[in-house]
Amino acid sequence: MNQSTPPYAPLHGGSFSAPPVPESPDPLVAYRWANPQSSDPFQVYELLPKAVSTDTPASFGNLKSLTQKPPSVTVQGTGTIQLDFGVESAAWIEFDSPDCPGDIEVSISEYNEPGIDKTGIVVRHGSTFRLELNPELYDGVRFAWIRVKTFSKPWHITAVRAVCQVKPTNYRGSFSCSDPELTKSWYMAAYGVKVSLCADYFGSILMDRGDRISWTGDAHPTQAAALVAFANYDFIRRNIDNTATKDNGIRSYALYWVLSLLDYYYYSGDVALLTKYLDTVRAKLDAAYAAFDKDPPLRFYGWDERLGAGFEIWFRPCAEAQHAYRMLSLRVWREFARAMEGIGRRELRDQYADYARVKLASLTKAPGWHAPFGIHAAADAINTGLLDAPTDEALYTREFSDRVSRLSLSPFNQYFILQAMARLGKWDEALCTVRDMWGGMLRYGGTTPIEVYRPSWNAVIGRNDAVPNTQCGIVSLCHPWGAGIVKWLSEQVLGITPTSPGFATYAVLPHLGTTLTHVSGATPTPHGELSVRFDLVTGKGQLIAPPGTLGQLGVPKAGRKITRIIINGKLAWDGRFQPLPGIASAREDAEFVLFEGVGPGTYSVRTSYIGRPLKPALVAKEVYPGRLVKTDIVTRGSWGGVYGRDGYVLCGQEPKGTDKQALPSYVRSLDFFRAFPKAGRPDTTVWATSTTNPSALAPDPGNGEMRRATCLSNNDQTMTVTIGIEGTRKFQVALYFIDWENHGRRAAVEMFDAASLRLIAPVSVVRSHAKGIYLVFEYDRSVKFRFDKIRGDLVTLSGLFFDSSGK
Repeated sequence: MNQSTPPYAPLHGGSFSAPPVPESPDPLVAYRWANPQSSDPFQVYELLPKAVSTDTPASFGNLKSLTQKPPSVTVQGTGTIQLDFGVESAAWIEFDSPDCPGDIEVSISEYNEPGIDKTGIVVRHGSTFRLELNPELYDGVRFAWIRVKTFSKPWHITAVRAVCQVKPTNYRGSFSCSDPELTKSWYMAAYGVKVSLCADYFGSILMDRGDRISWTGDAHPTQAAALVAFANYDFIRRNIDNTATKDNGIRSYALYWVLSLLDYYYYSGDVALLTKYLDTVRAKLDAAYAAFDKDPPLRFYGWDERLGAGFEIWFRPCAEAQHAYRMLSLRVWREFARAMEGIGRRELRDQYADYARVKLASLTKAPGWHAPFGIHAAADAINTGLLDAPTDEALYTREFSDRVSRLSLSPFNQYFILQAMARLGKWDEALCTVRDMWGGMLRYGGTTPIEVYRPSWNAVIGRNDAVPNTQCGIVSLCHPWGAGIVKWLSEQVLGITPTSPGFATYAVLPHLGTTLTHVSGATPTPHGELSVRFDLVTGKGQLIAPPGTLGQLGVPKAGRKITRIIINGKLAWDGRFQPLPGIASAREDAEFVLFEGVGPGTYSVRTSYIGRPLKPALVAKEVYPGRLVKTDIVTRGSWGGVYGRDGYVLCGQEPKGTDKQALPSYVRSLDFFRAFPKAGRPDTTVWATSTTNPSALAPDPGNGEMRRATCLSNNDQTMTVTIGIEGTRKFQVALYFIDWENHGRRAAVEMFDAASLRLIAPVSVVRSHAKGIYLVFEYDRSVKFRFDKIRGDLVTLSGLFFDSSGK
């Protein structure tokens, strides 16, 4: 590297000695350090661009050579080079030139246009020119642009690179199955954790946000993934220490910290750390007990609309979040009680088991006690493990059977929904949800988990395009809180779980559902890797159990009858157990033939089945009760006679910035809202007080020519409008948007049922609307719309027009 003072040491201390993993986006997936430690400093490695392009081909001779070593590009004029490095990395961008005149602008981004506030003039270090946007240098980088704004004489680019920082971390776990998308999801999420490791804590790249801290709740699924993929126990322990007294002011995050401690305890066997924090845990659990009946301020439970949209309405209670928090409390009390049983602290076992028993009993006295629960509270309720089977099934039928509504806005909350689906044995539905959420991110072009995501984005934005920015602000495309899928796939599909601390005992219970035919992988333990593979087509399988472990091995029936199981060439099962060295006994249940007391060693399994394999389950259709009827770029501002026969709202049209409106009788309320930093009604923007421009809204149904060009606006990321309807009746509402100054604004429009806050239509995108555009929606009851900025200075709305359905 040609730089005066390298910020970090180049890659060293290991080699590319592991097998390649084509499904992984990690450039270092096959690299192994000799003995990585949490105290190791960052190292760096270089990436060449995978693809290059330009808007002015004549300005850059031999441009394609930038994808090779050594490149030799001659700059022959002004223009911009776009670079795609193929994978998001924690990186900075630099290029070498012996004769660059300087004053070259470089931009970086996670998506295929420059990031907001991510452009600067390069800093020269000898013949190296580097973009330095912050003291740490690095950002989340997938794409970069080199912009030549002036030109006097030819000059040359002899190297360009993304210099990527990495915390030395080895992959010790693995996962593969017959669906490549699920395999890729595991590796994408694991890489998202690794690439976001900070010097001494679990964080996130957070390219555009600047809050590089360890968020205690975010760290829960992040650390869970690290346990399975890396077993970097010392680093996890360090983060648990770092966050022990930091809940970020979020009550649920205090409880997620306890779950993280328990995860670490069961995977590592570190009794000392658990014991060290008993008083800390008790304080958190007692605080939850004291708050259980009081609806305390939660600040945050998730970005989902149904959870109060993150921090958006923290100042007023959100019923769904309160219900979910109570259920989370029950779960954590119960799981902590189980851990106390294991270390002989029976007084603590009894105390916290009683907390759960007493509080659940107080809730269940009321008939229909769970009727108000939505998907998140239902998931947390099922995850308590305390409900009876009819209640579990009632919650599942009501909240989980709809393919759209069982998706949360964030993969963070989706992790807990998946846990509930697995607890109920809904494997096909759960895998469908994984494909919708994490598979959808892959189809978008993501190489790391996205902070928030909706599958319907993929229909209205292009691959690697800028995504809608929601109530979380500028969305991070590398957010490791979405990595819980790593642990979920390894525990539930591959089936490996510890049943006592440190994998002294374990269970292997693979769940392939009806859509998978084989699964394989390994989970690291303190004793070594525990690896498993099963193929339902050939009947072949294998278990490799390390020394110091004793396990339960479930051979899956997959809906068929097992007639014989041969292990290591000897008959082990023919309807009853046949004694075999290393295995204590066997039995069967509805799903498995279960071998108990499996000692260390290698077990090659050959299973004979009779009966037909289960037919793959039908995938539930995506059902949206609301709909986008049409878009209209023809009518422009002359809405009279086309829209608004029942009523209208002209946003900010009155001289003092209030709305001119004539609401229909069936509209009982209209509530516009913007959140931080100024909660309340959005601002009024007045573009023109008097204009004949046909794109400005007419002042009345007569389509008068003298008009005002106005809108409600928010210069942050999002705003909403809620339309209260009397009863139920089909109606249409046309929303009018205009990019008056032709600033290239783009926005996403989300449509929710105003009562349940379920998403009721695919996300729509407003773009190229300098002359105005209507989006016409249809529904039959109260509705809420959210307008999310994609790009531009404002998110805006200029008018609403009501019509009876079909007109």
